[in-house]
Amino acid sequence: MRFDENADLDTSNIDDLRGSGGGGVGGRVALGGGGLGIVGLLVFFLLSSLSGGGGGTSGGFALPGGLSGLPAGQSADNTQIAESCRTGADANSNLDCEVTAVVNSLDGYWSDAFARAGQTYTPPRTNFFSGQVSTGGCGSATSDVGPFYCPGDSEVYIDLTFFQELEQRFGAQGGPFARSYVIAHEYGHHIQNLLGTNRQVRSGDSGPTSGSVRLELQADCYAGVWGNHATTTPTASGRPLITDVTDADVAAALDTASRIGDDYIQSNLGGGRVDQSQFTHGSSAQREKWFTTGYDTGDPARCDTFSTNNLG
Repeated sequence: MRFDENADLDTSNIDDLRGSGGGGVGGRVALGGGGLGIVGLLVFFLLSSLSGGGGGTSGGFALPGGLSGLPAGQSADNTQIAESCRTGADANSNLDCEVTAVVNSLDGYWSDAFARAGQTYTPPRTNFFSGQVSTGGCGSATSDVGPFYCPGDSEVYIDLTFFQELEQRFGAQGGPFARSYVIAHEYGHHIQNLLGTNRQVRSGDSGPTSGSVRLELQADCYAGVWGNHATTTPTASGRPLITDVTDADVAAALDTASRIGDDYIQSNLGGGRVDQSQFTHGSSAQREKWFTTGYDTGDPARCDTFSTNNLG
């Protein structure tokens, strides 16, 4: 995936919280009297937390609201990204700018999609943080939980070092479009929040056909829908930021989807036993299927995971 080097970037919907007093945890948080590293926490959150309902959070990895003992009052300093992320050329060489460009593209697509449906789209803010963060509606969290969306404040939160963890700990191929899938998935949760879909899910719901799984698979599908339109969606600059998405890019995104399926996490990072009754995000095959559904059709209406008995 490449960005148009001459297209302008817009950093106005990005809040850079790094360096605002949120660091210092070192990627660990005490839970139940013991410290867990990223692998342990990801398994815990995947198996025991609601994703997407009520006042909790939504994401490729679920986050229980209200973790305590983390700093509040963080403030954004966007000076650096505003100065360094000006054009698509910057997005091709700088991760901060790459994510900014993807956010621009996502806002462009969903704004148009909502307008075509006679609805008004309100973009989320995307927060870059380091180590730990305090949200406006879902309590506090560390980077161990991975990227997440908070329905309580309608914002996306991401420690960009997550992408390195995804490749090193999970063995994902990585690459710009795979990283874009992660961001687009969180945006999918924002769309669900705007439409009220997340409020259909009962807190604590789990299982292979649960509301939590349906919510996550729909977010994967929405991510694929955006991917279908990524090279044709103009942003505020009046031109598409993304110039090409290759078959290899799509394969890398599907590889990432497969690495964050409940069965993969349980088998490879959680002791080796797959327990479908604890599924909250869907299997690897399901996540690949629904991303592909969105990517192949480019139609959000094909992402209705709540009215089908066949989740894949």
